[in-house]
Amino acid sequence: MLKKMSALVTGSTSGIGLGVARALAAEGADVVLNGLGDRDEIETIRAGVERDFGVKALYDGADMTKPAEIIEMIERTQGAFGKLDILVNNAGIQHVAPIAEFPTEKWDAIIAINLSSSFHTIRAAFPGMKERKFGRIINIASAHALVASPFKSAYVAAKHGVYGLIKVVALEGAEFGVTANAICPGYVKTPLVEKQIPDTAKARGMSEEEVVQKVILAAQPTRNFVAIEEVAALTVFLASPNSGSITGAAYQIDGGWVAQ
Repeated sequence: MLKKMSALVTGSTSGIGLGVARALAAEGADVVLNGLGDRDEIETIRAGVERDFGVKALYDGADMTKPAEIIEMIERTQGAFGKLDILVNNAGIQHVAPIAEFPTEKWDAIIAINLSSSFHTIRAAFPGMKERKFGRIINIASAHALVASPFKSAYVAAKHGVYGLIKVVALEGAEFGVTANAICPGYVKTPLVEKQIPDTAKARGMSEEEVVQKVILAAQPTRNFVAIEEVAALTVFLASPNSGSITGAAYQIDGGWVAQ
């Protein structure tokens, strides 16, 4: 479905991002991985994508808080593959605390990585997509792009901003074959979610098990975590040529959370 295409997935050395990158590669796309982690482990992951799917897989360690590095990453991707067809903005961090106690440096970091980095990647990739009359921009947002939860002021603000950004990009790309969409998962069992459980427990005065059962899974009527594979499968479809009329949309994969 995606043969002869190239993709960049930010925050793709683990969790949702890695699942998305592997799913794109499974459909024939060459991919650039980006994210943090041990260099040897990342090389094992990169080589595994090439081995498992017979595509080219590169790694770029651009820091998502640094616009200059983001721009250089887009340029390196275009140089390596000759083009960038699919841009998946997935990089994100989280911090949980009451707003009166929310550290300002955490606010700044979350806005930079979860929102501003998407602006910088899109700004750099959009001209080439527009010129070639094809592009797929997909942001892994969150149910928190559509609804709020207590103690997550920066994350909710950033994700709402991501959806607004995507709608603008959809309008600007509409006549040029460039689509932009947001995928809004509920709770997926990833390192990002697991790390916020202790902070949520502290903020709410609960045990960690109570947080899982009474806060996290209680938000989703299915009472199940969303699977990474579900997010990856939707990303593949939105990246495909068959999704040309789908743009400016937010797709919920949240076990019914936002339906309540």
